[in-house]
Amino acid sequence: MNGVQIRSAERALNVGTWLIVSGAMLYSILTVTPLMSAHTPAKWGWTAPILPLVVDAAVVIVVRLDSVLARLGGHGGRWPIALRWMTGTMTLALNTADSALKKDLVGVAVHSVAPLLLIVTAETGLAYRRAITAAVTALETRQRVEREAAEQAARERAEAARQEAREEREHAATLAREQREHEARLAAEAAEREERRRREEQVERERREREREQRERERERAEREAAERAAREARERAEAARLEHAALLDGPSMDVKLPEDHARRIVAAAVAEGVSVRRAADLCGWSVGWVSARFAEYRDPGDGGAQLAIVGQG
Repeated sequence: MNGVQIRSAERALNVGTWLIVSGAMLYSILTVTPLMSAHTPAKWGWTAPILPLVVDAAVVIVVRLDSVLARLGGHGGRWPIALRWMTGTMTLALNTADSALKKDLVGVAVHSVAPLLLIVTAETGLAYRRAITAAVTALETRQRVEREAAEQAARERAEAARQEAREEREHAATLAREQREHEARLAAEAAEREERRRREEQVERERREREREQRERERERAEREAAERAAREARERAEAARLEHAALLDGPSMDVKLPEDHARRIVAAAVAEGVSVRRAADLCGWSVGWVSARFAEYRDPGDGGAQLAIVGQG
């Protein structure tokens, strides 16, 4: 049973209860008023409807308050029960009193229908209202439990979603950190490789520079040794030439011509040692004119050195 059905049943109970109460009140007023008129002084006859009206008003109060208490889940205690039964008994007595005084059992039975129906309806309505209130309370409790369960599930789903989002953020942050660390490691490795490459290049440059310097030193040493050897050889040749010149120029004067190549060596030695043309002519036996021509040749800036060298080697 849902809330709509409960409210529909409660409306049907209220409408039925108030129809029965209204009918019973009207019937009671119409039934009791003649009895009260017969037992009231004539001048007070107009008060005859007051008593059934008061009794029925008490019934209305009891029914109304019981419905309110039942809806609120409360209980009025013993006094509402006493009022309910007292008003019911009074209504029953007033409605059947006239027939009872006349010994009319059928009238008693007929006139007891409305009061008994009112009494039973009041008790039954109270039980129904309590049952409806309990059902409404149970329904509301179940709905509240379901709503709380749904809210708890929604909170759990939201918390799970937040946890998942947090885990995803943490995972993304971890991946980003690992990516940064990886990139930093790669950059460090690249920098280390670049530094190692620069060091190797520097070492290679230094090695090539040392080799170049070594080669340069070796070249300089070789050149120096070659220069020293050439100088030594030149000195040796010069010494040999000097000794040869001395040997050539130390001979006696010749009355005959020496061979031309020997004569040329004597002329070259004379030029080298600064001996006069005359002395050279005496040593080689050739004429002064021929010796002078050879002197001019050996002193010529163009080929004098080569001629001297040739003569010296011969």
